[in-house]
Amino acid sequence: MVLDTVIFYSCAIFAVGGAVMMILQRNPIASVLYMIVSLVAQAVLYVQLSALFVGALLIIVYAGAILVLFLFVIMILNLRGERFEGDRPKLGLPTKYGLVVVFFVEIVIIIKQTVFSGSIAPSPIIVASDFGNVKPVAELLFTKYLFPFELTSILLLVAIIGAVLMAKKEKNDRGEQI
Repeated sequence: MVLDTVIFYSCAIFAVGGAVMMILQRNPIASVLYMIVSLVAQAVLYVQLSALFVGALLIIVYAGAILVLFLFVIMILNLRGERFEGDRPKLGLPTKYGLVVVFFVEIVIIIKQTVFSGSIAPSPIIVASDFGNVKPVAELLFTKYLFPFELTSILLLVAIIGAVLMAKKEKNDRGEQI
């Protein structure tokens, strides 16, 4: 019970921290790597909820395949962090410290209300015996959500073709031979 709580909170912190760092990075490769950290932490949370299949999907499909595709596209297009720096408005130091204080106060309030008040009590949750397994997920995926599933695969295919064409055009503009 205590170990489950520690795992939950540490994975939640890693998931949120990875997502925040992904947004704050100027280097696209570092941003993708932080996204992988966030997705792995979320996968651990799903495994903790006994949704083993969904946790495995997060690791295999998203962290394994799609983010590798993102890295591949970033490297094909030769994107660097300097290219994105531009004229971005800078936050002042007082604003940054103010936001840190506000977030810290929010975290202290949340911890105080949940952990120290004793409001977290193990409540019996009734879950189907096949929750998070392959069969119910596959039934929903190939019946109710078949159209969005196929549409997503077409969208990914178009994105791959577009990335290759953009990289090919950029190399031609620089006078390189393809």
